[in-house]
Amino acid sequence: MTELLEVYDLEGKLLKVQERSKFYSDIKKEYASKGRISKQVKAVRILLLNSRGRIYLQKRSKLKSENPGLYDKTIGGHVLKDETWDMAAIRECAEELGFPASILSPEEFDRAIHITDLSVVGIFRKVDCVLNFQSVRITMDGGRFVQPFITTVYIGYYDGAIKFVDGESSGVEVFSPDELKGEIKSNPSKFTEDLKYMVKAYGKYVKPVNRPHVHKQIR
Repeated sequence: MTELLEVYDLEGKLLKVQERSKFYSDIKKEYASKGRISKQVKAVRILLLNSRGRIYLQKRSKLKSENPGLYDKTIGGHVLKDETWDMAAIRECAEELGFPASILSPEEFDRAIHITDLSVVGIFRKVDCVLNFQSVRITMDGGRFVQPFITTVYIGYYDGAIKFVDGESSGVEVFSPDELKGEIKSNPSKFTEDLKYMVKAYGKYVKPVNRPHVHKQIR
């Protein structure tokens, strides 16, 4: 299926709608000739936790053309033409991880994570929107380039089974916040720059869900 993307300049002005493969062909040519990219598209970046506060990371396939074999944020994906940020996040959860998701306001999120069966549905909230998110992309030959995105960042919880269904990942690994910070410090080359930035910028949101104990009456 053809994916259409809204293309913006670095000030956030809409320039045109373009097919995804053509957009990437154009920006790679621009980077090769000018050493920079002057256009960007919308994207979502998602960190998924379980209720114990452990972080799910995807390990990118070694066959990926960019950042091959590196540990990355749980999900990243484009916002399609006429699609809202929240719809893109919900779609990416379904397409990449195979579970239903709900996006809530911060107030509703704080309440919902305590009363929702997180083995059935993922609960998410927006934590930031970044114009010109600078995504460092390492290529298979060891080169690198920086691609700007208009990015909305989501954090959420889910306790059900995780399975990358689109074949773009070689697996998923779960880290506690302290384990992840230690691994990034000891072995920074194992992780994408996107993930390093997100752990540093949004670490305050990475914490367990403190659920009240519910005592059920024995019948």
